[in-house]
Amino acid sequence: MSLPFEKQRVRSFLIIWIGQLFSLMGTSLSGFALGVWVYQLTGSVTQFSLILLFTTLPGILILPLAGALVDRWDRRWTMIISDSVAGLSTLILALLLFVDRLDVWHIYIMTAISSTFNAFQWPAYTALTTQLVPSSYLGRASGMVQFAQALAQLIAPLLGGVLIAFIGIEGVLFIDVTTFLIALTTLLVVRTPRSEAATSRSAQEQTLFKDIAYGWNYLLARTGLLALLLFFAVSNFVNGIVQALLTPLLLSFTTVTVLGTVLSIAGSGMLVGSLTMALWGGPQRRIQGILGFTFLRGLCLVIGGLRPDLLLITVSAFLFMFCLPIGLGCSQAIWQTKVAPEVQGRVFAMRAMIAWSSQPLAFVVAGPLADRLFEPLMASNGLFAGTVGSIIGTGAGRGIALLFILAGVLMIAVSVCAYWYPRLRYVETELPDITRTDTQTDVEPAQTASA
Repeated sequence: MSLPFEKQRVRSFLIIWIGQLFSLMGTSLSGFALGVWVYQLTGSVTQFSLILLFTTLPGILILPLAGALVDRWDRRWTMIISDSVAGLSTLILALLLFVDRLDVWHIYIMTAISSTFNAFQWPAYTALTTQLVPSSYLGRASGMVQFAQALAQLIAPLLGGVLIAFIGIEGVLFIDVTTFLIALTTLLVVRTPRSEAATSRSAQEQTLFKDIAYGWNYLLARTGLLALLLFFAVSNFVNGIVQALLTPLLLSFTTVTVLGTVLSIAGSGMLVGSLTMALWGGPQRRIQGILGFTFLRGLCLVIGGLRPDLLLITVSAFLFMFCLPIGLGCSQAIWQTKVAPEVQGRVFAMRAMIAWSSQPLAFVVAGPLADRLFEPLMASNGLFAGTVGSIIGTGAGRGIALLFILAGVLMIAVSVCAYWYPRLRYVETELPDITRTDTQTDVEPAQTASA
């Protein structure tokens, strides 16, 4: 690839990245506002968790189909359509709230629709990044993507609380719609490479069913990558527990304002970790970065659950989120260097479905476990009050804290066990890196692309 052409592609990635950064900020703002609205309206951890369930489950179910279609379609236009539908869903919620007709079930339906189309967004974004960014910079590009997510998590809780007070939740939702328009504009103005799959073969050469099955067969033939997926499935289950229960845990002994502050500090941990990953690129043995930083995240959960202490939970949340983007960035770099770009839509979609499938399960079980089992066990007169309660305390929120501790122990145990599995430990050396051939004729003007 010639240097000017390489710079042109990197510039296109940066423009798309900026648009997605604004979109993530808007989505995080509206997610924070709607989550607080539902929890304060219902007072139910289960109702709060159901929002997360509808945000993830529909997309996970459709991922294999989405991945097969992403490899057939223009990836930039796939992202454009996905962002358009997500923005329209948010606009509908804003209008319902504006006319005082919004119910919780409306949120479930609209988030489910957004989730379905986001299933096309993620593999398209990831595969397009691989096409635009040179191999040696993929670790840093992954760090930049994580940085965008971290910045959104940092700003959204603090800014969300202020905006809700001044312009209301409906105003926050309209801001989210505006950020979607910014993302669409950046996608419309850039030049992007044609999908290699679209230019090298027609969609009719294979049936859609074979394309869907291809991702699964690809993983079965590469045991190390499949083991990496199963590892992240367990990790994402724990992440789902934390995501569903951190807000109820904090609201059990503090205010919404303090909640926003703690979540923003946690987001700053992800921001620092993402910057570290973007500048550093991760360790030379990326699998060590994945296992080591996952072990540290489990340790943070155990420590954070020990006492209902705001400083202890805040520091633990900061360190937990600091470790997250480094592990994810190392994993993303492994996948992008081991899987050919022309099949990344199918393979990455199957990858996401397996790795993320545990998160909806966490959202389903987290609420009932907290409301009906662990909170009663850790009440002042509960069954565990005289044993575990003497160590971590009793009362509101301590059952959730015990769940955090158990989740942390699980994460630590899985990290240790994964290290002793050779196919996973040596995945980087046993699987060859892909060979990419980049030519200037791959690039087409933005206006000639079509879905």
